[in-house]
Amino acid sequence: MSSIDPANPARYEHLTAQRLEDPKSVAHAAAARRHHPGPVAGSQNFIVAADHPARGALAVRDNPTAMGDRRDLLDRLLIALENPAVDGILASPDIMDDLLLLGALDGKLLFGSMNRGGLAGFVNEIDDRFTGHTATALKAIGATGGKMLTRICLGDPATAGILESTAQAIDSLAGYELIAMVEPFLSVWDNGRVRNDLSTDAVIKSVVIAEALGASSAYTWMKLPVVADMERVMASTTLPTVLLGGDPTGAPEEIFATWQAALRLPGVQGLTVGRTLLYPQDGNVEAAVQTAASLLKSPASAGAAQKMRTI
Repeated sequence: MSSIDPANPARYEHLTAQRLEDPKSVAHAAAARRHHPGPVAGSQNFIVAADHPARGALAVRDNPTAMGDRRDLLDRLLIALENPAVDGILASPDIMDDLLLLGALDGKLLFGSMNRGGLAGFVNEIDDRFTGHTATALKAIGATGGKMLTRICLGDPATAGILESTAQAIDSLAGYELIAMVEPFLSVWDNGRVRNDLSTDAVIKSVVIAEALGASSAYTWMKLPVVADMERVMASTTLPTVLLGGDPTGAPEEIFATWQAALRLPGVQGLTVGRTLLYPQDGNVEAAVQTAASLLKSPASAGAAQKMRTI
């Protein structure tokens, strides 16, 4: 990030030149990348999410187009990824490719965003088709896995299709031994917009439906919101689970406190957070990322736990 001047509008012009003159440079960058050693039980992972723009969800608090400035978003992502506690990225193909070309993903976990067809505000928003990464493409770039948003709306017939396509995506990822990070919600249409039901019972119901999708759950993780009574939520699954940040509303100290409590529950493998950390209220991305990192179980504690298991 030290070589990037945020005031220079041409700071990422070289990415355009590379894409124009050498499209294969993305594949070359992926092949040359040093890989992350992989998730380990007891050591929680910290993954930054940056796939909202592909679904047309650009708003952060009172700014309706906050994530629409790609240069600004890349600036923020580079700051976050420079923190050694950040293990990886969850991104749509365009952002993933930018970060590969920038050399920002060395030693990181890569999760590709697979279904982005359920555009925010779209009349068919529940019909969230798979328009992003495929399992084959993720295997080719050496990714860790793929993420899918799975909104279950009992009043919308498109739900049957999204459940089927999610199951197929889980199977295709498992065929390459890649992780399927499933983000389920029980959703409803409310005055012409899709609203996710974040009550404890609704989240539990979404989990028990989603964790059964696909021919095997061997490579499936859950990506879940932090809601009231997370103990009951985590009791509904034995799958590795990462916590999502959601919309960045409320006081930062309250948000971090709820994350900290949830991160201490059995089965929670870490955080996968985007807007809350990339667009903090005070504008200090570096500080927000560091605060979130401080909440996670460290590799040192994981090593101690592993040693205890072998005694």
